[in-house]
Amino acid sequence: MAQIIILGTANAVPDKHHASTHLLVDAGEQVILVDCAGNPVVRLDQAGVDPLSITDLILTHFHPDHVSGVPLLLMDLWLMGRNKPLNVIGLDDVIDRTVKVMEIFNWKDWDGFYPVNFYRLPDGERMLLIDTDDVKVWASKGCHMVPSIGLRMQFPVGSLCYSSDTEPCDAIERLAEGVDVLIHESTGEGVGHSSPKQAGEVAQRAGVRKLVLIHYPTDIDVDEWVNQAKSTFSGEVVLATDLMNLSI
Repeated sequence: MAQIIILGTANAVPDKHHASTHLLVDAGEQVILVDCAGNPVVRLDQAGVDPLSITDLILTHFHPDHVSGVPLLLMDLWLMGRNKPLNVIGLDDVIDRTVKVMEIFNWKDWDGFYPVNFYRLPDGERMLLIDTDDVKVWASKGCHMVPSIGLRMQFPVGSLCYSSDTEPCDAIERLAEGVDVLIHESTGEGVGHSSPKQAGEVAQRAGVRKLVLIHYPTDIDVDEWVNQAKSTFSGEVVLATDLMNLSI
């Protein structure tokens, strides 16, 4: 059974109860961190996850609230004695910018640094990122202000789709078709983002079983946000909370 830990739920402005949106997927041998906000090691410790267990880091897009923690994570794993490689996966532009940030810190001079394998994704739909017995992961480009990807994960039992930041988008809707759980952003209607009502519409058309709203303003009325999604989606709707654990 795969475990999904919601490490943060906020849009770009977090508060003391909501870290910026990122999540961890524990699928046995594969432990996948999706985006890297704030101080990842602290958040992982709060979630009871050993940072050294992470096998893959997927960066959905290069906005500060999704990638600002990358230098801290890579440095802290080194200081904690990591030896095994870490896979970092993202679109070309995202990987290029991530490498440039690390170069500012002269990371190539960090003595005894563990291998980091960068995997660059082309633009497209249903791009296969990870293919193991525990989990298969595909990505499709979303509709955001910068290049961004959503993710679909298939486990031995059950499936998950995470939209990342996107306005309603045909490619993400196709990616989500028939999944058990759709984690969809709900910042509010606007360029590059979706409202809870729009997230519900995507979930309804995609035929998903459960909708989890994430990446929302921290000052929302919870019932209003959930009810907006329920007005367009006939399945179960949940508002994600920080350190929530979902089992699939």
